[in-house]
Amino acid sequence: MDNLDYYSDHKYCPTCDKYVSYLMSIEQSFCTQCGSEVRLFSKDDWQEFNESMAAKRPKGGRPRKSERDSA
Repeated sequence: MDNLDYYSDHKYCPTCDKYVSYLMSIEQSFCTQCGSEVRLFSKDDWQEFNESMAAKRPKGGRPRKSERDSA
């Protein structure tokens, strides 16, 4: 997501079912083609993004109390 140029940036419009140019307001962004609210990702892309992030997260966590006491 290294879009440094606003004019080439796109968000997903569920009404148009594609990534589109958008107008940004303080709280929401709107599709320039149909006027609907847009979001950053489509549902499929959001799911894929979350899965790729989950794969990068470290596994594990805090050791069990019995393992901490013996160390």
